Amino acid sequence: MSQLHTIRCVACEGGVPPLSETEVNQFLQEVRGWSVSSDAKWIYHVFKFKDHYETMAFVNAIAWISHQENHHPDLEVGYNHCKVSYQTHAIGGLSKNDFICAAKIDQLT
Repeated sequence: MSQLHTIRCVACEGGVPPLSETEVNQFLQEVRGWSVSSDAKWIYHVFKFKDHYETMAFVNAIAWISHQENHHPDLEVGYNHCKVSYQTHAIGGLSKNDFICAAKIDQLT
C-alpha cells in the first residue's frame, strides 16, 4: 500500500526536471484510478458522486488539502462529478507533489 498520503509536498519553484516516464508510471501505480495525459504532463481522475451536495463536499475537502500542501489542482465540477487534474506548473510537467496530493485525495473516497 502506498504511503504517499503521509508525505508533505515540497515547494517547487522550477529549475528541476519533470518526472521521467518511468517515474510517472511507478508513482501512477501508487494512486487508485488516476490516469496520465497523452503528453505525460498531467495526471487526472474523474470522481462520481450521488448528488451535488456530495460533489461540493468533496471539492471543499480538496480545497483544504491543496491549501495545506500549497499545491493546487485544476478542477472541473458538475452536478455529480469532479475531474481533478494535477501538474506542477513551475516545471511544466509532473513532480512527486502531484502524486502526493492525488494520494491524499484518494483517502477521501
